[in-house]
Amino acid sequence: MRAEEASEGGRHGDQHLATSELRYLVLAAQREGNRAYSRSLIDLGLTSSQAEIIIVLDEFGPLTLREVGEMIVCEAGSPSRIVDALVARSYVERTPDKTDRRAVTLSLTPAGRSLVPALRTIEAEFDALTAAQLTAEQRAVVAGVLRGFLTGSQTGMAIERRFGAKRSQA
Repeated sequence: MRAEEASEGGRHGDQHLATSELRYLVLAAQREGNRAYSRSLIDLGLTSSQAEIIIVLDEFGPLTLREVGEMIVCEAGSPSRIVDALVARSYVERTPDKTDRRAVTLSLTPAGRSLVPALRTIEAEFDALTAAQLTAEQRAVVAGVLRGFLTGSQTGMAIERRFGAKRSQA
C-alpha cells in the first residue's frame, strides 16, 4: 500500500465503501463474534443468551423478568423462554416479588453463581482479543460510533442501563 493510500485509509477507507458494505461489515463482525462466543460456552452447556442473563443477574439481581428484559441485548422481546430454560436447569430461581404479588423476582441459584467465574474468564478472553486487534483509541471510536447509531433504540437503552454507570466511573 502506498503511503498516501495508508494516510487516507487505503482502499478500505470509508470513502471507498461499497453500497451497504458498512451494514454487512457490522453484521459479519457480530456473527463472527457470536459464533466464537458460542463455541467458548460449549463446555458450560450454555447459549450466549443464557450466559448474558446469568451475567446480568450476577451484576444486578435479583430482578423481575421485565427488568432483565430491559438490560439484555440477546433477546428483542421478553426473555421468558430463556429464563424458563435456566430455571429448568436450576441456574435461576423465581420467588414472589415482595412489593408486587403478581410479579416474580429472578435470582441466581448456587449452581448459577458457580458458572459466573467461568463466564467472567470467557469475557476477559474476548476483551483481550479485542484489545489485541484494536488500540484503546480505536475501541473508543468504534464504541462511540455504535452507541450513537443505537441511540434511542431498545438495545441501545439496554446497553446504557447496563454499562453507562461503569463508563462514568472509569
